[in-house]
Amino acid sequence: MDSRGPAAVPVLAAGAASVLAVAGLAWAAGAPEWLAHPGFRAWQTICVAVTLQALPFLILGTLVSGAVNAFVPERVFSRALPRRPALAVPVASAAGVVLPGCECASVPVAGSLIRRGVAPAAAFAFLLSAPAVNPIVLASTAVAFPGRPEMVAARLVASLAVSAAMGWLWLRFGRAEWLRMPSRHTGHRPGRSRWEEFRLGFQHDFLHAGGFLVLGAMAAATFNVAVPRSVLDTFSGSPWLSVLFLAGLAIVLAVCSEADAFVAASLTGFSPTARLAFMVVGPMVDVKLIALQAGTFGRAFALRFSAATAVVAVAASALVGWWLL
Repeated sequence: MDSRGPAAVPVLAAGAASVLAVAGLAWAAGAPEWLAHPGFRAWQTICVAVTLQALPFLILGTLVSGAVNAFVPERVFSRALPRRPALAVPVASAAGVVLPGCECASVPVAGSLIRRGVAPAAAFAFLLSAPAVNPIVLASTAVAFPGRPEMVAARLVASLAVSAAMGWLWLRFGRAEWLRMPSRHTGHRPGRSRWEEFRLGFQHDFLHAGGFLVLGAMAAATFNVAVPRSVLDTFSGSPWLSVLFLAGLAIVLAVCSEADAFVAASLTGFSPTARLAFMVVGPMVDVKLIALQAGTFGRAFALRFSAATAVVAVAASALVGWWLL
């Protein structure tokens, strides 16, 4: 049995008591009135929608993470990837094309890969490519932009370029002290049940990442409610501002990568390059992903890596959009 189980009970009890206390104070302060406000209802709906949309993929990712930890020997990874990290990065990036996943799923999987001995640069390349270029995402992009195969090609090329570039950048400039991995045993322990290790690993990763997913969903809902629609029209007229604006919009909207192509297709007032930036930046840098990265790898990593990824993604979108669109 996990030694942290008994210690977690008082923490959960204290957390539940705190939630009830805050709810009681809010009710006494007139909460029923503002809870019925249309703005709060809209915020509540968006928050729940983002969470429920991402939850199945988070469960998938933590299931994969737990299975990798309990059942896959370390030698599998050493054989699948080139020994040189510089060569392992593009291989890991290309692996995202054939492995379905969402940004919520890719974070725990990347953490599990690093704990199993995969070079962080390769794991981060996979983290960025898997939610951006997997078959489901490419198919949804083709459906959202019928008769526009160049949009699918542009998304694939730009996303692969960003994931590989960020892997190489981490390999060159990344520091070990920026990366804080969760302190728990990984891999199979002789004499222990693999299914029990799988259960404990899934439980740990899901509860750890789930809280940060909710925080990210709350941030995305706040932006959706607070920013008026008229702001969109202000930026659509400028080629450069429109790219930067839709890139920023992708970060705060936190739309799941399987659905973001339909959102991009609906933004008809913006240029194809700006809409490409929305689809490239979103699966790699959004508020819920930043929160998940901070919870898994630490704030020092999440802030630096997310900022650098956003810059590289915008630049790649602009170049690929100029080339293909």
